[in-house]
Amino acid sequence: MVRKIIKIKEELCNGCGLCAAACHEGAIAMVDGKARLVREDHCDGLGDCLPACPTGAITFEERQAPAYDPAAVARTQAARRQEGPACACPGSQARAISREVPPAACPGPSVSALAQWPVQIKLVPVRAPYFAGAHLLIAADCTAYAYGAFHRDFMAGRVTLIGCPKLDEGDDTEKLTQILAFNDIRSLTVVRMEVPCCGGIQRAARQALALSGKDLPFQVVTLSADGRILGA
Repeated sequence: MVRKIIKIKEELCNGCGLCAAACHEGAIAMVDGKARLVREDHCDGLGDCLPACPTGAITFEERQAPAYDPAAVARTQAARRQEGPACACPGSQARAISREVPPAACPGPSVSALAQWPVQIKLVPVRAPYFAGAHLLIAADCTAYAYGAFHRDFMAGRVTLIGCPKLDEGDDTEKLTQILAFNDIRSLTVVRMEVPCCGGIQRAARQALALSGKDLPFQVVTLSADGRILGA
């Protein structure tokens, strides 16, 4: 079948191994000091490995390839768990963040409301414990800089995902669809900037919600460049 799959340019690969650590499906391995796509049937085409690559060696291509095989991926992951923990990039390891005092109870500007890591849409896993019962915030990555009380007013009590439809490679609709479909998400809020290109993150979230088959409370908040709320 012809489908979207990653392509690794060997001449650009510096052998750091970050892409192999970011690929939770086990499609990528380090061979002779270079990253290689060793299992085409393990590549889901979502590109979690792309933002992990510091040299831009990984891109998407449309070509003849075996279909993604989730059952084979599950067997590989189970075998890895039996072998014990592997070395992974700290920047891509999923974890929840707990605080003694809830951010909403602290009016101070220095209190972070971030509830999990990672936050970038390309890096976040499709399934994670912190998604259970979560109120999901999908935000354009400029919004937190434009709106001073972003943590307090938007992130507190929510799981936050960020992205930029203009700069991030590939469409996030498919991955957001899986996150919504595979987890017990309770609501979905999108915060975007007023600029037209930011409409891409709104469209991706709206399409993902429709494709997931879920009926969730959904709202979009638009911010101006000078930090005003233009609509909700």
